Amino acid sequence: MKAVRFHEFGGPEVLRYEDVEQPTPGAGEVRVRVAATSFNGVDGNIRAGFMQGPIPVELPHTPGIDVSGTVDALGDGVDGVAVGDQVVGFLPMVGTGAAAEYTIAPADILTAAPKKVPLADAAALPLVGLTAWQALFEHGNLAAGQRVLINGAGGAVGAYAVQLAKDAGAYVIAVASPRSSGRVAGADEIVDHTTTDVTAAVTEPVDLALNLAPVAPEQLAALVTLVRDGGALVNTTVWMPAPSDEKRGVRGIDLFVRSDADQLADLVARVNTGELTIDVAQRVPLADLATLHAQAGAGDLSGKAVIVV
Repeated sequence: MKAVRFHEFGGPEVLRYEDVEQPTPGAGEVRVRVAATSFNGVDGNIRAGFMQGPIPVELPHTPGIDVSGTVDALGDGVDGVAVGDQVVGFLPMVGTGAAAEYTIAPADILTAAPKKVPLADAAALPLVGLTAWQALFEHGNLAAGQRVLINGAGGAVGAYAVQLAKDAGAYVIAVASPRSSGRVAGADEIVDHTTTDVTAAVTEPVDLALNLAPVAPEQLAALVTLVRDGGALVNTTVWMPAPSDEKRGVRGIDLFVRSDADQLADLVARVNTGELTIDVAQRVPLADLATLHAQAGAGDLSGKAVIVV
């Protein structure tokens, strides 16, 4: 079968489109015939070797943390999943990814794919959707009537966070650039960070601030001042610890997203009812994955890209 792998850490040029042996599922695992995977920022950092501490992958490594596809074979002890099922999942970050014609997945991380979108497009949901869900509700404890500031709302995670927060009955302030303002159109307020100082634009305290953008430390610290006493700042740029304000009881929380099939099933159900929209900016053939990595490294990738197998 065909797969994209890197045999050494480095730039996008280390990615090779090559023939590899088709994998066999072990106990508790299934083999998935891949429809698509997606590109996430962490993929570039893993490939470059920057994540060997928290995500120690073995070489050669196949990237692709998200997967959508069709169950092709079952390992021993698997139930609740059948051959022919269309599924989505967030694969273990240290394992072999889905940038391949077939991949192996633990059966318990998979859930049924949404029926309202093409199967390949469903690969745009797992990691970023779960990040948004966990940031808002698992760590941020967002409730109806509260105010939430989403910094980096125009990105893939932010677009889901805006939708989920609005659906929960929150007042949403989205910080985004003009080129991504279409993805945050449902927000109550949109702050253009390219022309406006965020701290000046937010005139009332928020209950929760999400930082989804690679901002400078002083910009991250400034977000804390916008949070009411007893509120929280949830930060996904984990290389820069989330600041807090103990005197005012403002918690700083660093989010390390985890795979959760039940939460993912909830997101899929929202897609099926139309409450949640999957936005795909690009669909790229598997053989062109290196070009996509280069595009992302140059800062030219806007929105979510799926890699179609």
